[in-house]
Amino acid sequence: MFIGHFGVAFAAKRALPTVSLGTWFVACELVDLIWPVFLLLGIEAVGISPGITAFTPLDFTYYPWTHSLLMCSVWALALGVAYWLARRSLVAATIVGVVVLSHWFLDLIVHRPDLPLAPGTDYKLGFGLWNSVAGTLAVEIAIFAVGLGLYLGGSGPADRTGRYALWTVVVLLLVAYVSAAFGPTPPSVSAIAWAGLIGGAVTAAFGYWIDWHRRVPL
Repeated sequence: MFIGHFGVAFAAKRALPTVSLGTWFVACELVDLIWPVFLLLGIEAVGISPGITAFTPLDFTYYPWTHSLLMCSVWALALGVAYWLARRSLVAATIVGVVVLSHWFLDLIVHRPDLPLAPGTDYKLGFGLWNSVAGTLAVEIAIFAVGLGLYLGGSGPADRTGRYALWTVVVLLLVAYVSAAFGPTPPSVSAIAWAGLIGGAVTAAFGYWIDWHRRVPL
């Protein structure tokens, strides 16, 4: 799951427009922002095995500290508490945490049975939609389109930047998604990690920039 997570972020922005779109982007992708760091540090591991699923060649061999249900819940609580300390809004902090946790349940739809429930357990889940390219594209694009549609219905550009920056990030997300699905096999694990870190940072920065240039209609 990739652009589907951003569909959730766009929908959350519509539900709670006082929270920056950049914050929603961070929330929806938090565990995928931590995961590359853990890969580079050797705390978690991923393999590159073309054909392991129809959609992605990545074999997620060990990632309980970012992608187990228990640790996703911990990361959700951590970001929710951090947001509450910064903004003192319990409702916003709770929804930020829920968006973080939504990552695991969306991943559950597409992953092979490789998502652990907690560190130290061998029981893993995954419904395996990645075994169908058409099914994966249909579900992810639908989630993204619905979320983006909700966002557009509750937000308008305050200036030219607000219009073009939004569509720039939408295009970048779609291009990255198509490249991951149909592009060449990643050359190395470190390349995957650095691409994830840089891409995540750029997308979050875009989110904050967009938010400064858009308004909620009265």
